[in-house]
Amino acid sequence: METRDDKVKKILELVRTSGIVSTGEVCSLGIHHEYLSQLCEEGKLVRIGRGRYMLYDAKVTVHHGLAQAGKIVPKGAICLLSALRFHEIGTQAPYEVWMAIDRRAARPRTMHPRMRIVRFSGKALTEGINEHIIEGVRVRIYNPAKTVADCFKYRNKIGLDVALEALREAFRGRKCTIDEMWHYAKVCRVTNIMRPYMEAIV
Repeated sequence: METRDDKVKKILELVRTSGIVSTGEVCSLGIHHEYLSQLCEEGKLVRIGRGRYMLYDAKVTVHHGLAQAGKIVPKGAICLLSALRFHEIGTQAPYEVWMAIDRRAARPRTMHPRMRIVRFSGKALTEGINEHIIEGVRVRIYNPAKTVADCFKYRNKIGLDVALEALREAFRGRKCTIDEMWHYAKVCRVTNIMRPYMEAIV
C-alpha cells in the first residue's frame, strides 16, 4: 500500500513534469484530490484556478495565461490578439486569452484566466498550429502567417487597423513570408481582402 509520502512524491513529480496539474490528473493516479489542498497548506503548491495547481516556487513567465488556457482547453489553439502577442507582432496587449475552438465544442467554464472564445471550423481550425512548451505545459498556437490571415477574417471583431499592423509587422519582422501568408489567406478565404494590402507591402 502506498504511503502518504509516496502519494505526495507522485503529485510533486507530476507537477514538475506538467507545469500545471488538474484535480482530474491527480485523481487518475488513484490519489484523492484532498492531497492537493494539503500541499497548498504546506506551501508546496499554489492553487491558480478552479481545480488547477502549480508549484509554489515555479517560475511564472509573461505567457502564464497561455499556459493556463492551454491546460484548460488542450484541443483549442491560441489565436488572434494572443497569438500576435506571443509572436511579438504589433502592439496589442490583450487582457483576455483569445482561444479558437471547434464550432461544436463545449465552451470552457472558467473565470481565470479570462478567455475570449472564437469558433473556427475545417482547415481554418486545424491548419497552421505549432506546439510550444510554456511553463511545462504543451500549448497549441497558430503560427504568424495563419494569425495574420485570421486577423483579416475577424477584422470586424478586432479592427482592420490591427489586421493591417499585423500584416506589416509580420512581413517587416520576417516572422513569415508572403507565400505563407497567401497560403493561409486561401485557407481562411480572405484572399480578395488581403490581396491589395499584400501587394502594397511587397
